[in-house]
Amino acid sequence: MRTATHATWAACAVAAALAATACGGGGGGGDKAVLTSSWGDPQNPLEPADTNEVQGGKVLDMIFRGLKRYDPETGEAKNMLAERIETRDSRNFTVTVRDGWTFSNGEKVTARSFVDAWNYGASLRNNQKNAYFFAYIDGYDKVHPEDGSKQSADTLSGLKVTGERTFTIRLGQTFSTFPDTLGYPAFAPLPRAFFDDHDAWLRKPVGNGPYTIRSYAKGALMGLRKRDDYPGADKARNGGVDLIVYTDNNTAYTDLMSGNLDLVDDIPAAQLKNVRTDLPGRYLNEPAGILQTLAFPHYDKDWSGSGSEKVRTGLSMAIDREQITKTIFRKTRTPATDWTSPVLGADGGYRAGLCGDACEYHPKEAKKLIEEGGGLPGGQVKITYNADTGSHKEWVDAVCNSVNNALDDDRACVGNPVGTFADFRSRIGDRKMSGPFRAGWQMDYPLIQNFLQPLYYTNASSNDGKWSSEEFDALVDRANGETDTATAVGLFQQAEAVVRDDMAAIPLWYQNGSAGYSDRLSNVRLNPFSVPVYDQITVG
Repeated sequence: MRTATHATWAACAVAAALAATACGGGGGGGDKAVLTSSWGDPQNPLEPADTNEVQGGKVLDMIFRGLKRYDPETGEAKNMLAERIETRDSRNFTVTVRDGWTFSNGEKVTARSFVDAWNYGASLRNNQKNAYFFAYIDGYDKVHPEDGSKQSADTLSGLKVTGERTFTIRLGQTFSTFPDTLGYPAFAPLPRAFFDDHDAWLRKPVGNGPYTIRSYAKGALMGLRKRDDYPGADKARNGGVDLIVYTDNNTAYTDLMSGNLDLVDDIPAAQLKNVRTDLPGRYLNEPAGILQTLAFPHYDKDWSGSGSEKVRTGLSMAIDREQITKTIFRKTRTPATDWTSPVLGADGGYRAGLCGDACEYHPKEAKKLIEEGGGLPGGQVKITYNADTGSHKEWVDAVCNSVNNALDDDRACVGNPVGTFADFRSRIGDRKMSGPFRAGWQMDYPLIQNFLQPLYYTNASSNDGKWSSEEFDALVDRANGETDTATAVGLFQQAEAVVRDDMAAIPLWYQNGSAGYSDRLSNVRLNPFSVPVYDQITVG
C-alpha cells in the first residue's frame, strides 16, 4: 500500500520548481486523502471562455459549475445551477438561478454572475477563443463583429438581468437545443473578483465548483483541494487532486507502476499490451465521445487549390486504419467511418459508413487520386503533432508508413514533432501549419451539432484549418432553427456530407477513454468525455 508521503514526494520530485509548501503540507493531515494524477499544461490561463482544449478543460470542470452539467454516466445535460430554463418558442428563454450557491471566495452566484461572464466572453476586445459559443445571442454582431470593424457595443442586447436570480436570453434565431449547450465551460459564471482584479484572478482562479486551486506552477503542478463549503450534491469525496505535468506519458505510467503516481488517464500505446497484467482490476477502457482526425491548413493555397480535395481524399484512402488500431492501439480505437462518434447513437446523428470508400484502405485508388489532384505539395507530406503526450509519434509513424507503402515512396510522408502541446496549439492558432496536423475532438456536449459546427462552420471557435463552405453553413443554420429533433439531425447529417465531399479533415478513429490507477484509489471512472470523475474518487 502506497503512503501519502510517497504521493507528496512524487509531486515535489516532478515539480522541483515549486516551493516546498506548494506540495501540500508534507503529507500530513487532510493531505492523506489527496490523489496525484498525470496532466498536461493548458494552452492558456484558465478563463472559461478562453479554454478550448482538454487539459485546461479538466481543471475548469473541477472548479466551476454552470447552469447545466453533463451526467458523468450518460452525458445527458441536467440542470445544475439552473432551477428552471423556460421557453415557449425556442428563441426566448427565461433562466432562474438556484439560490444558495457561492463562489469559493464567499461571493454569491447571481444572474449577473452569468450575464457579466457571457458578455465578457463574447466581446471582441477580450479576444476569447470560445467567443463563438455566444454567437446565437442577439447583439453578438455588435460586440464581436466579424467584418474587421470595431465593436459598437459592450454587452449583448439579448441578455437582460431581471432579478437577483433571473435573467432572459434572446437568440437571433430559433435554437431548440440551446439549453443543452449551457454545460460547456464557456458559459460558466464569474465572480466580481475576475473583473475587479483580473491579473490576480488569473494567477489564482476563483470558481464555484467542488475544488479550489491551492497552487499552480506552469510546467510542473497544479494543486487543487476540496472545497468544504461547496453547496452542490456532487461534493468531492477526496481531499484534493495534485495534477502533475508530464511531457511523456510513458514516464507517467512508470511512476504509476513504481507507486509515485495515483492516476494516469492516457495509457501510452507502448503499454497497452501489458496494462491488464500490470494493473489487474485497475485499468479502464471505455467508449468516449472522442474523434481523432488529420486537419489541414486550408489557409495555405497548397491545400486549398483546385484538385486539393482529391489529394486529401487520396491520403485518407492511403491510411490502413484497421491495421493501425489493431497493432498500435490494441483495439482501444475503432476505425472512423464518419465525423461524429458512435456514442451519439443513430437517433443522435451517428451515421456509420458515411465516409464510405474514402475512409477505407485502397492504396491503388489513393495513389491515382493524389496524382489526379496534382500530387503532394512539395512532393512530401509532413504530419505535425505534439510529442509530449498521447503516444502520437507511434501512430503518426504508422500512418506515414501506410501512406509511403501506398505511394511506393518511403519519403512521401514523415512525422513533424513539436515539443509541447502548448507550443503545438500556439502554432495552430498563429496559422503556422504548412501541412496536415493531428487534431482530436472531445465533445463538449453529446449533440451532433457539437461535432460539426465548432470545427467546420466558417470562423468557428475550433475551426483550426479555416475550412469554409457556404452550403455547410446554411445547412447548420437550418438545423439549429428546427424544433423537431429528427429533422434537425437529418440536416446536420446533410452538412456532414458536405464535409465528406471536400474531405475537409480526414477522420482516423474513434477513441476510447483509458486510465490506470493505484491500489490507493477506489470509485475511479471516466465520464463520456473520457475525463476522470475526480470528485467521486476515494483515497485510502
